[in-house]
Amino acid sequence: MGWKIFVHSVRMVVDNLHAALRVSLLLYMVQAGFQIMLFFSMQGAGEGPVSPGSVGNLMIASLLTLLASLWIAVGWHRYVLTGETPNGWLPRWHGPELLGYLGRSFMIGLLLGLGIGVVAGLVAAAISAVPMLLGLLGFGVVGLASYVFFRVGLILPAAALGESLSLRESWEATGRDDKALVVLALLVIAAQFLIGLPAMIDGETGSVISLIYRLVVDWFAMMIGVSTLTTLYGYFIEGRSID
Repeated sequence: MGWKIFVHSVRMVVDNLHAALRVSLLLYMVQAGFQIMLFFSMQGAGEGPVSPGSVGNLMIASLLTLLASLWIAVGWHRYVLTGETPNGWLPRWHGPELLGYLGRSFMIGLLLGLGIGVVAGLVAAAISAVPMLLGLLGFGVVGLASYVFFRVGLILPAAALGESLSLRESWEATGRDDKALVVLALLVIAAQFLIGLPAMIDGETGSVISLIYRLVVDWFAMMIGVSTLTTLYGYFIEGRSID
């Protein structure tokens, strides 16, 4: 079932590519602009102190990037789950839902951050005793965080729809097939690892070629990530079929 969920999420983007572009393309250009600004800021970091104006511009760009990300996520959730189509090349604006999405994202981030902090402390103790376990334990921590995110992350699509869903309700709903979410977490980690390898095709991760590759791949990763949560919400909360 975990494989079915992953494939369904990928096909959701591929089969609805035009709609995905209408929901996200203009807004993603904001995110791409921030990545480009950050890239050239890092390139010039060794040429002297960074001006206050540059720092201010990066802060403004980061806030706009956050807003764009929330807008895309809410727009795509609503398109898939309710059939709401974008107005032109922008998804419809839903201010309260965006704020709810932001608040619940912060809640999940805080939960995962605290949990990872505790686990990381235990992992660090284990690594100090057996350094060879570094890679294995690191992979395990990421996998655990992904699993927990999928268990509680259904509150995000719910926020996009203006629905009330608690962390506990999301956890209980996904508990019906938690093994599928273990498989899904492993698949997502493996996919992220595989798509990250070509970024080093020229042997330099800080090159313009790698930047262009990341800009393209990050769009697909973002849309598939949002689609995965959408699929999980449709399957566990709304009882939709993914066959």
